[in-house]
Amino acid sequence: MPELPEVETTLRGIESYVANQRLCKVIVRNASLRWPVPVDELESLVGQLVTRVERRAKYILLHTEKGSVMLHLGMSGSLRVVKPDLPPAKHDHIDLVFSSHTIRFNDPRRFGCCLVLQQPIEDHKLIQNLGPEPLTDAFDGDYLFNRSRGKQVAVKNFIMDGNVVVGVGNIYASESLFEAGIRPTIAAQRVSRKRYQLLAQEIKTVLAKAIKAGGTTLNDFTQADGKPGYFRHELQVYGRAGEPCSKCDSAIVSKVIGQRNTFYCRVCQRG
Repeated sequence: MPELPEVETTLRGIESYVANQRLCKVIVRNASLRWPVPVDELESLVGQLVTRVERRAKYILLHTEKGSVMLHLGMSGSLRVVKPDLPPAKHDHIDLVFSSHTIRFNDPRRFGCCLVLQQPIEDHKLIQNLGPEPLTDAFDGDYLFNRSRGKQVAVKNFIMDGNVVVGVGNIYASESLFEAGIRPTIAAQRVSRKRYQLLAQEIKTVLAKAIKAGGTTLNDFTQADGKPGYFRHELQVYGRAGEPCSKCDSAIVSKVIGQRNTFYCRVCQRG
């Protein structure tokens, strides 16, 4: 599933093609995504200028004066910049057509979404309860420590909770906990303030590195230009069960935590 770095990479890939551009046409080939695509509402934005493009959590928002298009990549979705006359491929469900290019939404598993929101978008049910962005000053170790008090859930599940902090998905939670030396199975309430300060910094560092590398491609994800994300070459523990730890040479182990496969080093992540 695309996580925050993949979504941020996608946004940066389409931003220059969308911002301050006028939406000329909308083509919906399949409206049956995670939620039905509101075709009429989407078509009502034709002729509107996209005034601003932003990301909130894993949602990409294209703002116009009449409403905002909200896109989510789901588990297998991607947005690509293509020529308007390029024939659609299988699973190319939606085209947002501008004067010289098209933003094409492809989603084989159809868990993504395309919705139209009205202002204020912060009041929308999918957004209103989200936690802070991890790459902002609103997110730090003190915040994590305070939110974790009384939480018996595993720390990995805690930092993957979108109501606590957005965008720290399975890959980057495993990588950040490894860099911070924290075992993913420990209860969130047992992690000290000092260790949360380190963890918050590692989350920021890992996510920033992943964005710089264009995200992580394991299965389906591609950037807006069709290229894969290259952070997979920098993964220290995720997907490396049985391989030697880069710090101590012990074998990386995997364990299912909260129905998600988790990777860590028993030696380097003791507490």
